[in-house]
Amino acid sequence: MSLKIRIDDSAPPYEQVRAQISEQARSGTLPVGYRLPTVRGLAESLGLAVNTVAKAYRALEGDGVIETRGRNGTFVAAAGSAAEREASSAAQAYAERVRRLGLGEDAALTAVRDALRAAYGE
Repeated sequence: MSLKIRIDDSAPPYEQVRAQISEQARSGTLPVGYRLPTVRGLAESLGLAVNTVAKAYRALEGDGVIETRGRNGTFVAAAGSAAEREASSAAQAYAERVRRLGLGEDAALTAVRDALRAAYGE
């Protein structure tokens, strides 16, 4: 696992850790079942506070990217199934909300495309 934290980046360090681990898990660079370093170990190797890495791990666990197995450690979770379920649920809620607002499908899709461009920096 290779992570690089850029202090001059606009994203906070915990978000950089979260995004990089998430991307490496999604791309297969970190395979399902890969054991991640301990929070303390990763914090030390990156020169970050333990709470910073802990916050990233909590976010990754909430996203379904990693799973903690008690004393056994923290591992890359099965290929995005929890993340895909959450995304599907969010999409369903969005579709229901824009319909209640009276927006047509084209306007709803335009809003989604704009939000995705903003989120992914395109």
